[in-house]
Amino acid sequence: MAKLLSGSDLAEFIKARQLTQARNLRQTYRIIPKLAIVTTSKNPVIATYMRLKQAYGNDIGVEVEVFSVQSSEVIETLAHLNDNESFQSIIVQLPLDDAAATDEVLGQINPAKDVDGLNPAGTHFDAATPQAINWLLAGYNVDLQHKKVAIVGRGRLVGAPLEKMWRQSGVNVDVYEKGDSIDSLRDADIIVTATGIPRLITSRHVSLGATVIDAGTASESGKIVGDVDDDVRLRPDVSITPKIGGVGPLTVASLFENALLAARRIAEREGPKDGSTTQNR
Repeated sequence: MAKLLSGSDLAEFIKARQLTQARNLRQTYRIIPKLAIVTTSKNPVIATYMRLKQAYGNDIGVEVEVFSVQSSEVIETLAHLNDNESFQSIIVQLPLDDAAATDEVLGQINPAKDVDGLNPAGTHFDAATPQAINWLLAGYNVDLQHKKVAIVGRGRLVGAPLEKMWRQSGVNVDVYEKGDSIDSLRDADIIVTATGIPRLITSRHVSLGATVIDAGTASESGKIVGDVDDDVRLRPDVSITPKIGGVGPLTVASLFENALLAARRIAEREGPKDGSTTQNR
């Protein structure tokens, strides 16, 4: 069997640190960290993602409020949240019902509150999933330098921001977009895939001793599945994320890392408060 790269194990260490950070914000600065999630979806898979975020926030002391609205109400809701000082951070849960409006909607988020890092004009935060992938690789001492690195998929959530992040760090990356042949993947030392196409990556695409990060998500029969076929996980020479507990837990941790950073920036600007009583800001 392959060596599994568990994001769940790493996320627990991060979670403990974040709990301390959130407690400090409340006690020292009287700031309650608060995240708003705006969604138009009634998809049960999306609802599961949001429940996971609410549970994580509850565990570390960050309040999470979901705003389930109609497509016609998204812009107005974001404008309200941008001006609401009690929310230091905002995300829009993708996909939207009106997918064509995604760029417009993401562009409405105040960049200082855009903790998913998806506003095209925003530079305040790293995108959550790419940051999570970097944490995962660092946690297992996987070095990107002088390696053949491949990204499969150039989506807005993973592939595109990860490519930008790595190129800025001097990493040489090959990117495969929809419709490209992926036969040459077998030359890569490190593969990150995020296409949402189940079983796209098979054993014949993976070189001896490769590291594979499966960040793809799709729904099959009500279950969330990745891009990598099971035959890859049977190979003892490969290091790979597990079916459950790979990139996902670290993505949630990364999101809340950004949410705490947003609150901390306000705290540092305003300075500590006397006493330890918390109140909404």
